[in-house]
Amino acid sequence: MKKVLVLGGTRFFGRRLVEKLLTHDYDVTVATRGKTKDAFGDRVHRVTIDRSNPQSMKEAFQDTKWDIVYDNINYNTHDAKSAIDVFKGNVGRYVFTSTLSVYDFGGDAKVEGDFDSSTYAYDLNQDEFTYQEGKRQAEAIFEQTGAFSATYVRFPIVLGEDDYTKRLHFHVEHVLEGLPIGIPNQQASLSFITSQEAADFLFFAGHETFTGPVNACSNGAYSLDELITLIEEITGKQSRVVSSTEDQHMSPFGVPDNWTMNTQKAKDAGFAFLNLHEWMPALVKTLHKEY
Repeated sequence: MKKVLVLGGTRFFGRRLVEKLLTHDYDVTVATRGKTKDAFGDRVHRVTIDRSNPQSMKEAFQDTKWDIVYDNINYNTHDAKSAIDVFKGNVGRYVFTSTLSVYDFGGDAKVEGDFDSSTYAYDLNQDEFTYQEGKRQAEAIFEQTGAFSATYVRFPIVLGEDDYTKRLHFHVEHVLEGLPIGIPNQQASLSFITSQEAADFLFFAGHETFTGPVNACSNGAYSLDELITLIEEITGKQSRVVSSTEDQHMSPFGVPDNWTMNTQKAKDAGFAFLNLHEWMPALVKTLHKEY
């Protein structure tokens, strides 16, 4: 039986990943801050950690062997360095959840080489990070130290009924209630993936041999204009889209330019992605019913 550790596995796609692992009878340990309850019962082992504290990581995992480690809560070089110190020599396969955010806005669908973590400078003395910079530096230290067999899954915006950030919910609610939605560029196109699809891809990545970065998103893209039009059609309400408004009404999808990914590397490895224009309308309909 494979021994698997999931760092961050009690909500959203992390929870779905744990559920999928359990259906394959893996010996699963879930490590979190212990603040979110789960429904796994005695099917998993639980470890409470402070992910940002290297000593906490060391006490929890030093000298423990793992077939696969999934790291969903790694946000900077310090998190990455503590993982290297603890898991080096003790893990068969390491899967780090990275992000579309490592790429700058604009241009064609991003390929993995558009951000090269093998040459990107990281700084272990840096303490403050943007989300983008933290993920870039985490990838860089993994890539350049070559501590273990690792892949960095670059996800776009992850959506689902279980999205605790409620980003798509925001748009449905604002259209229904006639509230303004701030979108700087309605023509900007975005990639998306469902929470279940994200979990399925993480599971897949944990059992493959490719290393380094890999893009993962549903087939197709939505412009913000297309997405708002879809919500209008399903709700029967007219939106109030503006280029700028109060912060609480600015769209969490309000990017200045296209932000999409090419997934050929993942497809060549054998993964079949869902079609965005098939699942997005169904999700919007579900959220509409909730409201």
